[in-house]
Amino acid sequence: MAARPTITFASAAKKLQERQCTAARGETFIEVARRAGIEISATCGGRGRCRSCRIKVLKGEVPPPTIMDRVQLGLDAVQEHFRLSCQTRVVDDALILVAPPNEEIGHQILSANRGQLETGALAIDSGIEKFCVVATPPTDEHHQTSDLEEVLRSLPQLSRENIPGDVLRKIPAALREKEGQVTVTTFNGAIIDVEAGDSTPQRYGMAFDIGTTSIVGSLLDLATGEELANVGGMNPQAPYGGDLMSRIAYVQDDPKKLQTLRARVLGAVNEFIYEAAARAGVAVRHIHKLVIVGNTCMHHILLGIDPSWVGLAPYAPAMRTPFVAFGREVLLKAVPNAKVCFLPIIAGFVGADTVACVLATRIYESEQMRALVDIGTNGEVVMGRRGQLMACSAPAGPALEGAQIRHGMRGAIGAVERVSISDDVSCGVIGDVPPIGICGSGLIDAVAVMLDANLLDASGLIRIEDRDDLPIRLRQRLRHAEGRDQFVLVRAEETGKNEDIVLTQSDIRQLQLAKGAICSGIAMLQRVMDIPDTDLAELMLCGGFGNYISTRSAVRIRLLPPVPLDRIKYWGNAAALGAQMALLSEAERARATRLAGEIEHVSLASHPLFQEVFVEALKFPAERHRKPSSTAELMAKSN
Repeated sequence: MAARPTITFASAAKKLQERQCTAARGETFIEVARRAGIEISATCGGRGRCRSCRIKVLKGEVPPPTIMDRVQLGLDAVQEHFRLSCQTRVVDDALILVAPPNEEIGHQILSANRGQLETGALAIDSGIEKFCVVATPPTDEHHQTSDLEEVLRSLPQLSRENIPGDVLRKIPAALREKEGQVTVTTFNGAIIDVEAGDSTPQRYGMAFDIGTTSIVGSLLDLATGEELANVGGMNPQAPYGGDLMSRIAYVQDDPKKLQTLRARVLGAVNEFIYEAAARAGVAVRHIHKLVIVGNTCMHHILLGIDPSWVGLAPYAPAMRTPFVAFGREVLLKAVPNAKVCFLPIIAGFVGADTVACVLATRIYESEQMRALVDIGTNGEVVMGRRGQLMACSAPAGPALEGAQIRHGMRGAIGAVERVSISDDVSCGVIGDVPPIGICGSGLIDAVAVMLDANLLDASGLIRIEDRDDLPIRLRQRLRHAEGRDQFVLVRAEETGKNEDIVLTQSDIRQLQLAKGAICSGIAMLQRVMDIPDTDLAELMLCGGFGNYISTRSAVRIRLLPPVPLDRIKYWGNAAALGAQMALLSEAERARATRLAGEIEHVSLASHPLFQEVFVEALKFPAERHRKPSSTAELMAKSN
């Protein structure tokens, strides 16, 4: 990774003329282009609400597409590496084609039931509509009417039944506060809120991905799809268990403990709602819809459902269908009148977050065999093509998030994220500061280069007995201390905490368990579906963590199958993107329900070959620089 990335701009009209400019990581491409003297039009002011600033990434690494890339450009263009330059940030060297001007034909559909744009962009139809009416409070006692009837008289045909009590209690004051001007908010034709005055332009929603380790949320404008704020942080349940089974064990047979975990996550989500609204400068009362995704355990805990049975054979969830409720009904006090939509669940440990990943990647439309791998504490794998999708759970545990690692940490400033070895060790650190620990991507990198340098054998043992064969600087980094073999990644005087940052034998074992779970999950689906590595047209890495790992290192340690690296694509937090799509489009939310019912779940634990495959998947490729064993070889060994 370059110290300061170089961005090269090429023009479609003048292919022979290129301009280069150095950039800071985190700058948008439109900012870099303008500094280089290249005018890129942004008719929306750089808010991601038009297509005029689109670019094409010809070479180099860029972040995964945002929801605005999807809304404005559509999936086909995104897969062809088109992006909005105002939304895409620099992460490394890149060659960029400045897209030629093109006639704008509209960027979204604002009304319901009109389908997709010809460009394939996401049709915006959140189900939330707002109507401003002017009604007259009853004045004649001989006129048999009511405040509610006077408000409804001016509205289009809406459902008059089951109007929430909270709304009824608001109507008298709202009708008389602004000279009869009232805004009525509906969700799919049903009244959900009312307020005095005209607030029709203020239609907002939030999408949340509640993971085992972290929670992320996005505040979106439901009229335009514009992303107004991002929030997130650690899941506050983490002190009660680093993985799902630990949390399930914590709440078993004790309703008070379930309420403890539920209160933790509800408190975090409520705080994130207030934080996002404050950042965007919008009123919380104008957040009318939420879409929440997460694995089955997180889904159940948030709803106050005992997840104990999910942790016991046959691992059945309490419910799989989508669930919609008012915020007050699920104790989201920040948005009592908002509609909160939970996407459906596929199976016990394949939850709504996986459904959201399927929605975002559109693997269900593929004519070729593809696989998506959501790498996280609870990993999931979905494999197949149109009309034939299978899914499984691959419980990697928290090691890839830095937990249970001696000097492990999350991917934050001070974390070692890249490692290389020649005669000595060189580390890349997030924020270019003295390191204080190592995150998951750094751990994968470190083990991969340690294998290349013959510091580890195929079983994962640190080769301390053979250190005399190593270059002297590497030899000095191998030691036996505190009763265990260790490899010193960063010496104390080079760190930010005056302590050696080491990888221990136990750390290597934790990584092997995590990568073995993911590897065996992929291998088992390939086995069941009879898909050799050569038939996998694409492997999509999902999850916030998956976006940061080196694909070369992941293949080297056999976390991923040995497919050509150009077939492995980063999709970032696809679960969060899928939640945003369901937030903006009721058609996409309905599609999620259909897909959840069509995907076939494969239970790894009950498969007769799984134990052998898993044990084999724990191993590393033996020979230096040898291409990792193919899945066919792995399966042959298991037989």
